[in-house]
Amino acid sequence: MGDLEKICEDLPGRKPHRDFRLWLTSYPSAAFPVAVLQNGVKMTNEPPMGLKANLIGSFSTFPLSDKAWFEGNTQPKIFRKLLFSLCFYHAFIQERKLFGPLGWNIQYQFSENDLRISAM
Repeated sequence: MGDLEKICEDLPGRKPHRDFRLWLTSYPSAAFPVAVLQNGVKMTNEPPMGLKANLIGSFSTFPLSDKAWFEGNTQPKIFRKLLFSLCFYHAFIQERKLFGPLGWNIQYQFSENDLRISAM
């Protein structure tokens, strides 16, 4: 595992071919180098199942559910796109937490309060 970590650390300095990809598969393990996980992109085969429910839940919370607040913006088209993106990000974060160590290298909690503050 130490050799793998050294190889991965040296890759940027070696300037690999632009089409080079290193695919690793692993079960959660204390022996797996944390630096390799933190510098990589995690992928999973299981699609998130609760995105729609999370999005509906986000739009039903205050202030998003307040019609006057929702429609009171001076640039409604841009505002709605940004708000949807924020809610989608929140729903995605909430869904990925269900996967435990397969969902995130380092857990991050983007709670309902974070969503509300960001939207306001």
